[in-house]
Amino acid sequence: MNMQTSDVMAPPAPKTLDAMSLSPVMMRDILIKTMFRTNLENVSAIARAICLPVNVTQQLVDGLREQKLCEATGTLNANNSNEMGYQLTDMGKARALDALAQSEYFGAMPVPLDVYREQVTRQSIRNIQVTRDQLVNAMGHLILPNDLLDQLGPAVGAGRSILMYGPPGNGKSAISNGIRDALGDKIYIPRAIEYSGQVITVFDPIVHSAAEEDIDDPNSLRRTSGKFDTRYVKCERPTVVTGGELSLSMLDLVYNPTARTYQAPLQLKSSGGIFIIDDLGRQAEPPQAIVNRWIVPLEENRDILALQSGEKFEVPFDTLVIFSTNFHPNELFDKAALRRIFFKIKIDGPNQEDFSKIFAMMARKKEIPLDEPALVHLIQKKYPTIDNVYANYQPIFLIDQMIAICEFEGIPYQMTPDLIDRAWANMFVKEDAMID
Repeated sequence: MNMQTSDVMAPPAPKTLDAMSLSPVMMRDILIKTMFRTNLENVSAIARAICLPVNVTQQLVDGLREQKLCEATGTLNANNSNEMGYQLTDMGKARALDALAQSEYFGAMPVPLDVYREQVTRQSIRNIQVTRDQLVNAMGHLILPNDLLDQLGPAVGAGRSILMYGPPGNGKSAISNGIRDALGDKIYIPRAIEYSGQVITVFDPIVHSAAEEDIDDPNSLRRTSGKFDTRYVKCERPTVVTGGELSLSMLDLVYNPTARTYQAPLQLKSSGGIFIIDDLGRQAEPPQAIVNRWIVPLEENRDILALQSGEKFEVPFDTLVIFSTNFHPNELFDKAALRRIFFKIKIDGPNQEDFSKIFAMMARKKEIPLDEPALVHLIQKKYPTIDNVYANYQPIFLIDQMIAICEFEGIPYQMTPDLIDRAWANMFVKEDAMID
């Protein structure tokens, strides 16, 4: 089934307590902790805090009243929109403190892991179709050969792993970001999920870019919210980017011993989106070890995590993993590891024609007049000294150098053979011996 931008099915809001699939004790304790920490008294405000529909929240509050854990503070006034207020009793406050001692988590009710699996299937990265036009538009700032797009398109559409390799400075990172931009649609990220009575927070404002939320005006006749389960946040498809700092421990559950809660690892936060491992080969762990960690997720679409107790459990793995490296793959992996990476795409430097196009495009962008004799000097005199090896980063580097020289000399932006020579001198370090 292929889904396009607006077709991701939203998680339906739970209509009853039974539909929550959470233990009554967990729901009671999160509600009590939230009321204790926020001092909220009205059901509508409490409902927003715990991210449940008002009618379900009212059922929870009624349950607290039956257990003598909260009490009404006044009566409902039928003539206006004032709501009945509720507050914790002394017994309720004592229970809140006990619950906080077990876990500091309060606020949004978590989504049970099995319920979350259903939403992962509904919004799978493998369900989307990326067209050539979408890729071209997302990478409009890049000059890419057609055969590269021929390879990228099927790779992205398959939602499988991609290895991009080639010499540095040719846009592997920019292409990775372009793939992310080409996806373009929105999915639903749980604020937290629950497994075996443990809360694992998933939504992360650093990773997830939230869309605007609908907030009801209580005086409006038209209700805008309730369209989906607000235990989720509607977001752009997430992108996690790691580089040389990536360690295997970053792919494990993070336990906070003070709050007694877990935080999802990076690959779980990137579900439905992209996980970019940049600069592969620069990490402390060997590349083979890093790829070995991904073997089960890449082959079986599931990952295995462990609680503090040592109990292991499965979570869905629904991520387009992009490995990017300046090394040749044969230097990094054995054949078995390479076989498990679905697409291998070499990102080479541009040919002379594409280099000239990039140079002209960057000159226009930077508002420096393109000078043909200077460009001919660059291509015929300078590049032969490095065996005519072009790289995508070089045009912007050279143009920025010339702009810096012009600004220092107090002259209008311009390019000349002399300025090309001065800019070129800063692009490479001479192999001169250093004298102590």
